[in-house]
Amino acid sequence: MAEMDTSSGGGHKKGPGVKKSKKQSTRVDLTPMVDLGFLLITFFVFTTTMSQSTAMNMNEPKKDTTNQTKVKNSGAMTILLGKSNQVYYYYGQLDPTKLSEQFKSTTFKEIRNLIVEKKKATPLGDLMYIIKSDKQSTFKNAIDILDEMTICDVPPGHYAEVDLPEAEAKMIEQTEQANGIK
Repeated sequence: MAEMDTSSGGGHKKGPGVKKSKKQSTRVDLTPMVDLGFLLITFFVFTTTMSQSTAMNMNEPKKDTTNQTKVKNSGAMTILLGKSNQVYYYYGQLDPTKLSEQFKSTTFKEIRNLIVEKKKATPLGDLMYIIKSDKQSTFKNAIDILDEMTICDVPPGHYAEVDLPEAEAKMIEQTEQANGIK
């Protein structure tokens, strides 16, 4: 596998008129090293374990319109997702005469504190979070709010994603136009 190169002249004496000594060089054949490299790569590929996927479990209700859960106004918090990562919320049921007091805006950074405060202030049997997404909100926002429910340890069955009614969609649109959100 290795060779000795003896092509240069020979002699051991130094000085003028004396032939230079032979310089011997070695040449290493690296073909077996390549084979060994591929064997090691193959070994490591077959012996490693792939990372396990992580997914959040989500309990979805059955589409039974006759058996709907009644929610107390005192225990309900509605979270509305708008465009540009905007979050709107209100407690209980909206009163048309008090819209400016009830309908509030927040961010994803602050929504966790509001969820925890509502959870502490409400008995668990009455607690319900209603999540509604606008057509212009992103899928990432819907996943983020579900993650917030998991982080805040809200039990399954105490939050639900429902369709956004047209009246609330108009409220979100008017609020976003008033605030200059594009």
